[in-house]
Amino acid sequence: MNPIIPNEIVERAYKGTITKEDALFLLEIPPFKLFELADRLRQETVGDTVTYVVNRNINFTNRCVGTCGFCAFRDNSGYIMDTQQILNKIGEAESMGATEVCIQGGLLPDVDIDFYTDIIRSVKTEFPHIHTHAFSPMEIYHAAKKSNITVDEALMRLKNAGLDTMPGTAAEILSDRVRDIICPSKLKTNEWVDVITKAHQTGINTTATIMYGHVETIEERIDHIMLIRDIQKKTGGFTEFVPLTFMPYNNKIGCEMIKEGRYATPGIQDLQLYALARIILNTHITNIQASWVKLGKKLAQVALFCGVNDLGGTLMEEKISASAGSTNGQFMSAQELEWFIKTSGRRPLQRNTTYNPILNNDSEQVEFKIA
Repeated sequence: MNPIIPNEIVERAYKGTITKEDALFLLEIPPFKLFELADRLRQETVGDTVTYVVNRNINFTNRCVGTCGFCAFRDNSGYIMDTQQILNKIGEAESMGATEVCIQGGLLPDVDIDFYTDIIRSVKTEFPHIHTHAFSPMEIYHAAKKSNITVDEALMRLKNAGLDTMPGTAAEILSDRVRDIICPSKLKTNEWVDVITKAHQTGINTTATIMYGHVETIEERIDHIMLIRDIQKKTGGFTEFVPLTFMPYNNKIGCEMIKEGRYATPGIQDLQLYALARIILNTHITNIQASWVKLGKKLAQVALFCGVNDLGGTLMEEKISASAGSTNGQFMSAQELEWFIKTSGRRPLQRNTTYNPILNNDSEQVEFKIA
């Protein structure tokens, strides 16, 4: 298929057994050869259907006790939404056809698990059919510590309150060397893995993310993806993998990079990471999602030819990337998402959070796997 890539690497890609050495080799070949392999694996795994979800992001506070050097969102004199404000935003989203609400916020110093369960319970009482995709592993860890309970108990209380799934954010780079530089007060790699693994064991599926393009090495990016693969082998609980390029503006880490003449990642490197994710995670995680907020709409469209099969959500509101310098907008309608997909020669399909299709008059029944 691809004479520049040794047959044994291609075979391992198809089997889902790519090694770190294989991954490093694939980053040295001409990029379009890498993209070709990733695109072939994408086509054989999910066909030509590209999915998206109609959702709304709600960042309920920008106050935070954290000290992450990459954050431009934190403002300790900022806002905190009350429950009614959250419900009002969900009501607006539901009227626009949203099936999911993604709720995350900064770490407040004086809240415990009841704060989080009260939010979920209120949402489910008012909007029982809305899927609650909420709270990062860091928020769960923080709530458990503040409540003097185990992570297991915190997760079970949230599940009983109506939490459906969790975003796999706060991962950044799963290397303690990197975390000691960019987020020293955040949970460590093994603690992130512990929260995610326990969430899966509790019956709460999550996404998986990587935030790359700051102080990490190429090897650390690969190690991160392979750790995600190892977790998925054990739990099967990841619904998708979402690479997130670092936004270097208005934050400490980014300012230091810019002084050195570095501006996060060039587009080709972004596309290489998406392709590599598809290849490393083949047979393990079906869905590779491109963030149009991070990449921009046009590069996200190109990513559909580099292993990507999902364009994420409509969002309706996105404050974290915007505060770090993203100029790609905070909302893209379902109609525009479908237009981008169709003009790529692919077939759009609206999905729910766990990748079950939501059919409309133009859709055909399609079967999806989440793992």
